[in-house]
Amino acid sequence: MDKRSVYLDHQTTTPVLEEALQAMLPYFREAYGSPSSLHRFGLQVREGLKEAKEKLAALINAESWEDLIITSGGTESSNLAIKGFADANHRKGNHIVVSAIEHPSVMNSVEYLTKHGFEVTSVPVNPIGQINPEDVRAAITDKTILVCVHLVNHDIGTIQPVKEIAKIAGEKGIVVYCDALAAAGWMPIDVRDLGVQLLSFSPHRFYGPKGIGVLYRNRKARVTSHIHGGVQEGGRRAGTENVPAIIGAGVAAEIAVKEMAVRVEHVAMLQKRLYDGLWKHIKYIKLNGPVPGPLRICNTLNLSTEFIEGEGQLLLLDYQGIAVASGSSCVSKSLKVSHVLSAIQLDHALAQGNIIMSLGKDNTVEDVDYVVETFSKIVDKLRNMSPMWKEFEEGVIDSVISPTGKGKSFTQHAADISGKPSHEASQELPSPKIEELARTAIKKLNASGSKDVDAVIKEVRTQAAGFISAKTLEDIVRKLLG
Repeated sequence: MDKRSVYLDHQTTTPVLEEALQAMLPYFREAYGSPSSLHRFGLQVREGLKEAKEKLAALINAESWEDLIITSGGTESSNLAIKGFADANHRKGNHIVVSAIEHPSVMNSVEYLTKHGFEVTSVPVNPIGQINPEDVRAAITDKTILVCVHLVNHDIGTIQPVKEIAKIAGEKGIVVYCDALAAAGWMPIDVRDLGVQLLSFSPHRFYGPKGIGVLYRNRKARVTSHIHGGVQEGGRRAGTENVPAIIGAGVAAEIAVKEMAVRVEHVAMLQKRLYDGLWKHIKYIKLNGPVPGPLRICNTLNLSTEFIEGEGQLLLLDYQGIAVASGSSCVSKSLKVSHVLSAIQLDHALAQGNIIMSLGKDNTVEDVDYVVETFSKIVDKLRNMSPMWKEFEEGVIDSVISPTGKGKSFTQHAADISGKPSHEASQELPSPKIEELARTAIKKLNASGSKDVDAVIKEVRTQAAGFISAKTLEDIVRKLLG
């Protein structure tokens, strides 16, 4: 089968719709006035912005376009919702409830507030990453002013019982902020039915432009501005509006509403085909989060493939024309796994072998079949190079996904080798096998006349199952190179 280009990273971002792009272009050169200006150029742009906001409001069934605050993106929206609400309402209380698996923009915002007099209670999730509304009820105190819960998890695709949580919060007069970044454009959203007072989404996740975020604010939810200057966005977010992006976002939202049912049906079919294909052809693979169905968003699969690391999978998939996301943060030179995977108590070895495949409206059955065939070969290749796979075959370590009863768990095996407690050893494995792999890579590169340290590191990380930090690996390679 010939190499083809397959984009499976739609949860990170999507291409801009042609219709959205064409709608944006006149606002760069023709309708270029500032919306704040009183002359006809400003009036022309204000009318365009109002129409775009009406389309964005319709996507979530907001009562009015005036309930929307336009920001620079999802991260700013979360910061404004949480910090802005906390600042405006701190006299009512200083306690916030948040789930353990919120987006980093939410987690870091509430962490910031803990340094400024607020207390935060983190609510746990079950093994598929779902929040129990009763746990939220139990976490609420007489000082609670805000509950933060996402609609769909950005990592594992779990759909949360937001309506039930909002009902519990509403009984006590507590405001709910809902991060809908992973949901908007891929499932129907009705803020009035959900019962939330604050909700954010980002149009670049559903074929709109980057550089724009949307925060819905019920008029009863007071929010103070954190960017000061002019009176744009009702005085809650100063700065000249990014007009072309807002126009394009409005078009993307309008088309998302029209095509929602067709998109969801098509992408859900592909998700099921991908899931079935991978489980048929690859052993020792785990889906993190719910199986495809009513508890999972239609476009995402979070996968852990045992005995190999996520970065190696990502690099080899990319070489074969397939773009996916790495589920662990190894690409940022850190071996700390996603807090979401930690919260669902995923074994560290599986968390390191983690990638995310997210489908889009333009993916095809042929794309999915190519991915299944190609990924199966990549898994075989990486396992044949993996020390962990060899140790599994020899009965030294056992599988986490399908235990055989032979050998130790990888975590205990790593602890025995490193001499560290198992919870620390699982973070890094300074195995002599790493030096062996490094020597082989250096020999290979020397034969080609190269002494590129980065090339050696990349070669070893592809094979070393990821259980070594970038710093340790670099030190080993430089020492061997002399």
